Amino acid sequence: MPGPAEPYGREGLPLDQARERLLDDLGREPCLACETLPLSQCLGRVNREAITATAAVPGFRASIMDGYALGQQQQPQVGQQWTLQGRSAPGAPFSQTLKSGEAIRILTGAPVPAGSGWVLPQELVHQDNVTITLTKEASSSPWIRPPDEECAPGDQLLPAGVRLGAAELGRLAGCGVASLCVSRLPRIGLLISGDELIAAGQERHPGAIWESNGTLLAALLQQLDYGIHQQRVEADQPDALRQALQHLAAECDVVVSTGGVSAGDSDWIRPLVQELGEVNFWKLFLKPGRPFAYGRIGNQVPFFGLPGNPVAAAITALQLLWPALQQLEGQHVPEVLPRLQVELADAYRRRPGRPELARARLAVSSTGCLQARIEGSQASSRIGSLQGADLLLEIPAEAGPLDAGSQLWAQLLRRRLF
Repeated sequence: MPGPAEPYGREGLPLDQARERLLDDLGREPCLACETLPLSQCLGRVNREAITATAAVPGFRASIMDGYALGQQQQPQVGQQWTLQGRSAPGAPFSQTLKSGEAIRILTGAPVPAGSGWVLPQELVHQDNVTITLTKEASSSPWIRPPDEECAPGDQLLPAGVRLGAAELGRLAGCGVASLCVSRLPRIGLLISGDELIAAGQERHPGAIWESNGTLLAALLQQLDYGIHQQRVEADQPDALRQALQHLAAECDVVVSTGGVSAGDSDWIRPLVQELGEVNFWKLFLKPGRPFAYGRIGNQVPFFGLPGNPVAAAITALQLLWPALQQLEGQHVPEVLPRLQVELADAYRRRPGRPELARARLAVSSTGCLQARIEGSQASSRIGSLQGADLLLEIPAEAGPLDAGSQLWAQLLRRRLF
């Protein structure tokens, strides 16, 4: 049977509207200082300046394969012969001009000498002392890489505002770039609140729980190329929480809290942020993640109030905090999780209410269809629902019980390599 009816009406901002609203409030220009780093330290950082090529790359005509460079411009024919004059290798080019009827041995990537307009693959040629003969039909390709295959002088290698991956760094290195001006990483202050929280490893007294959100969020942010600058765990005492918020706002670029943003008797974080600055919006029309708040402390430092339940905290961090951090760094288009269509492997029982991001594993049916498997409870307090998850299934608000085979959009919990 479906679970209990939703206790909430249709309230809060839809996720897309919340994301757009906070990104607009942050502004589309980078808010962090930049620093110049060697290329080897730039992985995962955002470049702040457009990079232009200063020279052609490779800078010379190069052979695409091992073979023979011929002293002619037209396609060679079976039976033609050439006299070998020397050799061209990477870093050791043949310096003379080839004449008609002449050839040289050439290796992959080596400069093609003047006078040559064609390279023959070695598999098509028979060599007899200093003479080579074409024994098999040659293709219409001359197998020569142009001097500006990678770039020409003045080409833009990279616009500003791109997060640097392996491909960007490899290309820049190949074009002679040794260092980059990149955004400084945002200093993130994390405040965890709750009277019931104790550190892992301590003896648990009745009513206490081991604190896990700090570990979960720090690990998640680390996988997204960020780190926690300062972390504090405080009981639900307004004076202590006020002091913690003020301290983190003074020391960090962004303040993130988990817990204390709902409407309970001990939920002090949201009213304290309102006192110290402003709350731009509160509540998401989303499951899990309803008690999310966004605002500013001192009208300057962005504040992200994540829910206290760990799954809801992780999901809202991915959906809202992550794109905000990217925009603060100056990333022109914040990265989002890729989406794909999948079918439910098994029936999923729910009642209409809030749109849901259900955790699921990716599978492939016997017919090759992509499937989603939802395993175990989807409670926002159960961290186990995140374990091994490949997908966040996007279940519409109006959806009731879903049969096996139902088609849904899903966010893929994977990031690019290149």
